[in-house]
Amino acid sequence: MSRIHVLSSHLTNMIAAGEVVERPLQVVKELVENSLDAGARNIHVELSMGGIGLVRVEDDGCGMDHEDALLAFKRHATSKLIDEDQLFNISTFGFRGEAVPSIASVSKMTCITSDGNQCTKVVVDNGEMIEDSEYPCNKGTIFSVEMLFAKVPARLKHLKNDHYEQALIVNCIQKMALIHPEVSFTLVADDNILFESNGSGRLQDVFFSVYGADATQSLMEFKEDNYDMHIQGVIAHPNYSRSNKNQICVSLNGRWIRPYQLVNTIISASKEYFIDGKYPICLLNIDMDTHLVDVNVHPSKLEVRISKENQLETMVFN
Repeated sequence: MSRIHVLSSHLTNMIAAGEVVERPLQVVKELVENSLDAGARNIHVELSMGGIGLVRVEDDGCGMDHEDALLAFKRHATSKLIDEDQLFNISTFGFRGEAVPSIASVSKMTCITSDGNQCTKVVVDNGEMIEDSEYPCNKGTIFSVEMLFAKVPARLKHLKNDHYEQALIVNCIQKMALIHPEVSFTLVADDNILFESNGSGRLQDVFFSVYGADATQSLMEFKEDNYDMHIQGVIAHPNYSRSNKNQICVSLNGRWIRPYQLVNTIISASKEYFIDGKYPICLLNIDMDTHLVDVNVHPSKLEVRISKENQLETMVFN
């Protein structure tokens, strides 16, 4: 008898969830990035119990018809990738086709969506579809994720307290708002507004919402260009330094990333202006040819592989 067998789709989704969804933060990031890809201009995020009890993301994007609403819960089903050539020319925020089915395999997930013609409600409870029906709603999409990891206690016990998990999500939404000032973000937890941006398109407006008036007035701009890439950003005066690196925000083609080497480059380039143990408030936006970037490195999509990275680091340092 064969010892090798094919795993069930539910089990493979749960394995994928172990990579894609480590905590509520990843749920929020994945769903908000889907909203941005859908062309949303207003994104409303609601939390309960630090995202463990509920994550609800509502947008006014293009929405989905009934067929796409069902396909969204299928593993490796995506609207963002057609052939292998596009795998090395990714211009959207999502591509792996794992996030929604992975999240749905470890929670109760509800999707309410309309493309302006068809209105659909799909409910999947820990990998099992329990509802597929017509449901009246405005154009756009609402994803609700409830009872995350309720049936995976081993994952649940590794999470920290609600306040800590909520703080990670606040940081994520603030960074996405800084990178996309043209989009209005609202973050609510237990009926309290934790963050709001107006979507005016002015970076200073978002900076004011995150860091206050004084830090915003102190901003210094920087930019650099070459044939392959363009960098621009802002850095606050050292008077408004922080005791950790968390307020150094880097985006690559509009995608929030965590490039450890580039963050260290920013710190090295500015360290003479900061006392030991203090770090800058800084936003760095990088635009470069998508052929020079491999975003298919890690399911979280916070890590990327960049060609000509040494050249980029030199530009950032200068």
